[in-house]
Amino acid sequence: HNLKYFDKMRCLRKRSAVSFLGILVVCLLFMNLYIEDGYVLEGDKQLIRETATHQLNPERYVHSFKDLSNFSGSINISYRYLAGTPLPRKRYLTIGLSSVKRKKGNYLLETIKSIFEQSSYEELKEIAVVVQLADFDSAWCEGMVQDISQKFAHHIIAGRLIVIHVPEDYYPVLDGLKRNYNDPEDRVKFRSKQNVDYAFLLNFCANLSDYYVMLEDDVRCSKNFLTAVKKVVTSREGSYWVTLEFSKLGYIGKLYHSHDLPRLAHFLLMFYQEMPCDWLLIHFRGLLAQKEVIRFKPSLFQHMGYYSSYKGAENKLKDDDFEEESFDIPDNPPANLHTNMNVFENYEASKAYSSIDEYFWGKAPSTGDFYGIVFEKPIKISKIKVVTGTEDRQNDILHHGALEVGEKIVGSKKGRQCTTYLRLGEFKNGNFEITDVEHKVLFDINCMRILVTKSQKEWLIIRSISVWTSQTPN
Repeated sequence: HNLKYFDKMRCLRKRSAVSFLGILVVCLLFMNLYIEDGYVLEGDKQLIRETATHQLNPERYVHSFKDLSNFSGSINISYRYLAGTPLPRKRYLTIGLSSVKRKKGNYLLETIKSIFEQSSYEELKEIAVVVQLADFDSAWCEGMVQDISQKFAHHIIAGRLIVIHVPEDYYPVLDGLKRNYNDPEDRVKFRSKQNVDYAFLLNFCANLSDYYVMLEDDVRCSKNFLTAVKKVVTSREGSYWVTLEFSKLGYIGKLYHSHDLPRLAHFLLMFYQEMPCDWLLIHFRGLLAQKEVIRFKPSLFQHMGYYSSYKGAENKLKDDDFEEESFDIPDNPPANLHTNMNVFENYEASKAYSSIDEYFWGKAPSTGDFYGIVFEKPIKISKIKVVTGTEDRQNDILHHGALEVGEKIVGSKKGRQCTTYLRLGEFKNGNFEITDVEHKVLFDINCMRILVTKSQKEWLIIRSISVWTSQTPN
């Protein structure tokens, strides 16, 4: 009996020991998993920290997590000043050019010359030109810097011209990229590098001025283009815009607020290998809620290069809306626009009162119908021009009408109008133009209206209304 008792006790102890050991093993496994998981979590945290703090550097990273989550911040790049020094004061407009060595032709010097020659002395005070030599051939860069310094020494000394370069180490890998649109590899490499070039240039120019205009390095400018740009910007006060276009070609003559440049630079870096720069610019505008193109005529910039910077291929693109001489853009001071005509779809009154390629379209007007303009402030007018109809709808003109100007505003803010009007003349063949208005009208003008003097069965397109002002009234 005693032996049986001891055998039974040994079995119980064995079972207890096995159970204890089993529980201990399980606990150790859980502890091990916990410890390993802790190390894994710490490793992830470290990786996230490294990713979040890493910026563009010689290790060929395109952008950092921090950069992409902070689109208002600048990208950490070291720029080399090849000519010129940081600007002493902020300007109105920065003109950005990025240039690389071409297999055939070189137009950069002519482009810089055109910018300066087509600007008055007063305009030169308000512009800065930044040239980025974006080629990795140091000998070519040195030669170009010497040429630029010799030909434009005065502008460099005056602080109007800066030449910069970004070392190749800051660029992402440009080989083996995605071949979207079935483009050949060298084409993908060229356009991807171009996107990065422009991103670096935009990043540099972000704080130099109020506005920024993008040009290519083979462009000719119209006379006094800065004055024209300022008039357009003033006419758009109070309205939202991301991009104003002063050329219909590629990324020539695209105007931006400087505060948008950091976001645009990040955007180009994010998608640098996806598509060409001019396509990305369209997407950028749309993502910032500017749905329609806002382009002005005549164009201020013309493409003059015959050979492309890509393989020296022929590039005969020309902007047929460009006018180099006697460019005279209207002032079109701020005003409220209204009409009692039956408006067709979304061709509302505001679309006629600008240089944008849009127009007002109303259904067949009757005698006494009008299109009214009430200026925010009384003005002196020197010239008025109104064009009706379009090339494809040449009969939708104002067949019988007159143009009048008025004074003495009455009514509420929404329903303001003038009490008295003076007729300046009749429309002829759908158009109206008059000069020296300030000598024919003795009062400060508060209102202007287009009056239908005889009913017509044809619809009416008012293609453009242009107003030039003289001195500010007393």
